[in-house]
Amino acid sequence: MENFKTSADVLFILLGAIMILAMHAGFAFLELGTVRRKNQVNALVKILADFCVSTLAYFFIGYQIAYGINFFAGAETLAAKSGYDLTKFFFLLTFAAAIPAIVSGGIAERARFNPQLAATFLLVGFIYPFFEGIAWNQAFGIQAALKSTFGEEFHDFAGSVVVHAVGGWIGLAAVLLLGARRGRYHKDGGIAGGHPPSSIPFLALGAWILIVGWFGFNVMSAQTLEKVSGLVAMNSLMAMVGGTLVALVVGKNDPGFVHNGPLAGLVAVCAGSDLMHPLGALVTGGIAGGLFVIMFTLTQNRWKIDDVLGVWPLHGLCGAWGGIAAGIFGAKSLGGLGGVAFMSQLAGTAMGIAIAFGGGLIVYGTLKAVIGIRLDAEEEFNGADLSVHQITSGPERETLW
Repeated sequence: MENFKTSADVLFILLGAIMILAMHAGFAFLELGTVRRKNQVNALVKILADFCVSTLAYFFIGYQIAYGINFFAGAETLAAKSGYDLTKFFFLLTFAAAIPAIVSGGIAERARFNPQLAATFLLVGFIYPFFEGIAWNQAFGIQAALKSTFGEEFHDFAGSVVVHAVGGWIGLAAVLLLGARRGRYHKDGGIAGGHPPSSIPFLALGAWILIVGWFGFNVMSAQTLEKVSGLVAMNSLMAMVGGTLVALVVGKNDPGFVHNGPLAGLVAVCAGSDLMHPLGALVTGGIAGGLFVIMFTLTQNRWKIDDVLGVWPLHGLCGAWGGIAAGIFGAKSLGGLGGVAFMSQLAGTAMGIAIAFGGGLIVYGTLKAVIGIRLDAEEEFNGADLSVHQITSGPERETLW
């Protein structure tokens, strides 16, 4: 029976890893549908290449930083417990690789390809696992200090802060260092013109792939079959619904907002999905959907921050809201299971933001100073597809829109 249990856990977490791996197709198509035609191929290649570089960075460096585990042993040792430890690595790798996938959408259409791969290696090898170890592996005694001070540890069940807020705030640093796309804003600060999505159907496909995969992202974060909870699935569903409907209303039926609304809700519910009452999850997701629409509009139109897919509002801000929301709606007084402290959630979320934004500035600032991170004017005008990959997404040369 023990062997059966171990094998069942391997299958359980493997299915989760596969579902999250599929989410990277969602990231790719969400970006492909949002950017202009001349940058579609680059979106596809970038997400796949980033995942592969992430695998090497996490295998050789990141996983050991986060958990103190390496795989430099014989295959006989690694295959123990039906290879559960290897499968767990695969599962956690798919979380880590979401960092560059998130950043990719913010820096689209003007970032150089090879420097981005270098940034991916550094982020997944060093920055992300540093905070991951703090939040999920008791590193540096910070969780113990939070518990002794506020009564509970920082709780982030499936990564609202560890994955999404970290990715979003790294993305903000990268976007600020890159600057806006040429032709996006006038020199006097006015908006020169919008760059409408190239394909709403592909954007919607990307969103749907992410939505479906997210149930592996959240539910399988239990990591063993005996800890699985239908509450996590229901809370994920309710947050997704809340985010969609609020984004539909606040976004005035805009299809871009409608398809990012469910993602905002799901980002926000990750942290407390194992604790909240479904009604708390509905409110959490609804607030996130409205937050995304409002902050995306402010970011683009008032603050002139050219975050192409809105990764800072979607992942950075909604992820931070999710970390805080777990401390609100996870409380027994609001129908949750308890075991969370609002101040610990606030402190842990702030720490994740600081590490992510600071790390993003260091990584992208260094690369910008040493080798440059932006396409030149002609390359950007022609589009990353021709400039980087020497091919367009279709036989016709549509590079000017």
